[in-house]
Amino acid sequence: MIKQTVNGGLLVVVEGLDGAGKSSVLQQLAGYCEEKGFSVILSREPTDGRWGKQIRASAMTGRLPLEAEFELFIRDREDHVENLILPALRKGSVVILDRYYFSSAAYQGARGLDPDEILARNEVFAPAPDLVLLLDCAAEVSLERIRKRGSVPDEFERLEALEAVRRIFLAIKRPFIQVVDAGKSAVEVAGDCQSHLDRVLRAKL
Repeated sequence: MIKQTVNGGLLVVVEGLDGAGKSSVLQQLAGYCEEKGFSVILSREPTDGRWGKQIRASAMTGRLPLEAEFELFIRDREDHVENLILPALRKGSVVILDRYYFSSAAYQGARGLDPDEILARNEVFAPAPDLVLLLDCAAEVSLERIRKRGSVPDEFERLEALEAVRRIFLAIKRPFIQVVDAGKSAVEVAGDCQSHLDRVLRAKL
């Protein structure tokens, strides 16, 4: 079956603290687009590539020095953009990402880098999304949900740091960012996200 394409492709990003419900939303949005017949690419950052694996390892063994961590994210994202994101968009696919450069601004910004400078550096090479769904919840809620699912908070998931990350996320102003209340039920959150996606899809078809 020939998959339906979108003019210029569609880049959708799901952002937020761990425990905000990103995984559920990603799967639901991907399934929704596939049911409508669209070609869908689901991916994440850090990736499973050379640089992304180093970042993921550091979450469990101890975070890298700030500049080294940031440069790994840049290398990982450059590779991601060149080898997956741009080719998929050129083919007219709906690309749905679990995190993008807004997470870099929030997480490395919380460690001391300038979030605006992080955004500016990434926006030189990384295509702007059509839609960012920022799933917003309190840091305490994030940690409680992480523990409830049986996970141990890693080096990126400390209460004080998460509070700073959340503040930065909410301070980022771009016209394509939609803040979604992730404190609602999973059904309500999914419905809100799907409504935002529908609006953007209609505009591009």
